[in-house]
Amino acid sequence: MPKITVLPHPEICPEGAVVEDAPSGVSICRTLLNNDIEIEHACELSCACTTCHVVVREGFDSLEEASDNEEDYLDRAWGLEPNSRLSCQAIVADQDLTIEIPRYTINHAKENH
Repeated sequence: MPKITVLPHPEICPEGAVVEDAPSGVSICRTLLNNDIEIEHACELSCACTTCHVVVREGFDSLEEASDNEEDYLDRAWGLEPNSRLSCQAIVADQDLTIEIPRYTINHAKENH
């Protein structure tokens, strides 16, 4: 199984994190949540917001292309980069990933799930 390396984020995981056995076929967001990495996900993984935005630093090409709907939401994301994805829509394939969670989201208040 591939691994997901999460670069340090001042609030979510200050030391960074590694998910050693990320299951293929599961979204990055669900995998992080299942491993106690509390990434924002205000729309409950339904591709209706941008709070789970991540930048895929390594392994981007292993992900399927973003849908038009995801691309529309990404256009609203804070800190958008060419390798940005909504982690609720980016499905882990068979390659290791390194992701960065942007420091800010467009939410004015943090969700408490």
